[in-house]
Amino acid sequence: MSSSTTPDRPAAVRILLVDKNKGGSLARKAVLEEHGHRVATANSAEDALDHFTKAKFDLLITGHRMAKMNGVDLIKKIRGLEPRIPVILLSGYVDALGLTEDNTGADLVLAKGANEVTHLVRAVSRLLRQKATKKPPAVHRRLAAKARTV
Repeated sequence: MSSSTTPDRPAAVRILLVDKNKGGSLARKAVLEEHGHRVATANSAEDALDHFTKAKFDLLITGHRMAKMNGVDLIKKIRGLEPRIPVILLSGYVDALGLTEDNTGADLVLAKGANEVTHLVRAVSRLLRQKATKKPPAVHRRLAAKARTV
């Protein structure tokens, strides 16, 4: 895929997709790439931080449950590095754990399941449209400030 930009073809968006489930990551990556995005994958939060320090990303999609560092902790660290990056948190336990945008620091929390792909594609599109014009919410600025002091 060419990275050249024309009025009919905007630059490809770079997405970092983090999930311990390699099969799920590959399926989500394939769908997002079909929509013209460039997707890098990481199997752990530590691997994601390594990717994030080496390349620029326009969007972070992370799972919640991972070894050592969960998705919420990853979001806090990423917000310390890049407060404006849009973040989607995916979990099969959204309701059971009470995961919300307010208590996770994510811009959007999505449940894994039958309608996940449709919701994910729409969420990516919506968050990327908002990114260019939106100032980071106060909660993101507070998380970024807190992460820098840790």
